[in-house]
Amino acid sequence: MAQLDNLLDWCLRKGKEEKHRGLRKAKPDLKLGRRHLEKADHYLKAGLFLRDNGFADIAVAQLFYAMYHCFLALLAKHGYESRNQRCTFAAVEYLIAQGKERLDDEWTNRVASYESTDDAISLREEFQYGVETKVNPGKLERLIEDAKELLTVVRTLLA
Repeated sequence: MAQLDNLLDWCLRKGKEEKHRGLRKAKPDLKLGRRHLEKADHYLKAGLFLRDNGFADIAVAQLFYAMYHCFLALLAKHGYESRNQRCTFAAVEYLIAQGKERLDDEWTNRVASYESTDDAISLREEFQYGVETKVNPGKLERLIEDAKELLTVVRTLLA
């Protein structure tokens, strides 16, 4: 927990800089949270469109961002604004660990474990920065199902 606390402190310091690249405390905003969910749904639809039209590698990034916006929705609910992916994941982990959010902590590992090569962020990095265009169909379908499920779960948490 000390490592997570240190990361959150760093994120909050970065959020206070003039060029905000961290985590800022804000007013809790369910409306903004719902708008993040709309954006998540938009990314999900884009990912499905890209998959269906032969661009599975590009779909991976859209599916990751669908899940990422779900996390941003949770942060908005609790009064945080993030401009750094690692800070977003750390803040969600913190909310879960503190019992302030009822999201299963498995979700942070499925989206961004930083210890796996099979989480959503690793797949996004592989296909966004690499040269491969063929995605393992099983991994892509799992990513689609994860994005759909997380969207459903977070919608319930924001209701």
